[in-house]
Amino acid sequence: MTTSSSVTPRPAGTGSMPGHAPAGTGTARARRLLVCGVVAGPLWVVSVAVQALTRPGFSLTRSPASTLDLGPWGWVQVATFIVTGVLITAAGAGMRRGVPDGLGHRWIPRLLAVIGAGTIGGGLFHPDPAGGYPPGTPAGAGAVASWHGMLHAVCGTTAFIAMVAVCLVFARRFAARGRRGLAACSRIAAVLVAAGAATASAPHGSLNLYAGVSIAFLWIAAAITWILTAARPALPAVSDAPAVAGR
Repeated sequence: MTTSSSVTPRPAGTGSMPGHAPAGTGTARARRLLVCGVVAGPLWVVSVAVQALTRPGFSLTRSPASTLDLGPWGWVQVATFIVTGVLITAAGAGMRRGVPDGLGHRWIPRLLAVIGAGTIGGGLFHPDPAGGYPPGTPAGAGAVASWHGMLHAVCGTTAFIAMVAVCLVFARRFAARGRRGLAACSRIAAVLVAAGAATASAPHGSLNLYAGVSIAFLWIAAAITWILTAARPALPAVSDAPAVAGR
């Protein structure tokens, strides 16, 4: 009688030290949802940049990116806000499903959901004209004068605060795993988005705000990409024990 070699499958996610590779992100549904977060940031950044360069009368040095909601082509920015918000919200659901443990495993999904809701709100509630846009708007205009402009401002401010917070939570998560470089980048992203929001009313402040928000969105995409990469399922472990021949 011969006993065959032992083959012991190893559950996905156990190929690294406990708590270092988030178990569960290998599931197809969780990974698809997380990929939404990888796409969201670049989509928003590129869409706003293209519109800023092609929209007559618009300049990021004078007008906030959100005023692209206005005018005949405003639907493009409305769609950008809503689609980006939906994708970020989906990424939060993916984090909740696929990253069940470790620092930030509760707060990162919550904060991503807040960012998503705020971004969607930015599309649903139009800002008031500002900074000379749409064409014909006084250059000094910028005060919130309508209910939808006020709601747009509330949604935007809420999203900015959540962006700062999620970058700081990512920093703690990376630091706990010994990823000091990634933790430092997360802290820098938090500082830059906070600075962009704080200086939004300064000269050329709309450009500062766009830069800060872009950095936050892109860093969220990069952080989620790292989580996806770190969570690749391990290959099954095959025992090295030789076959034992019986008499």
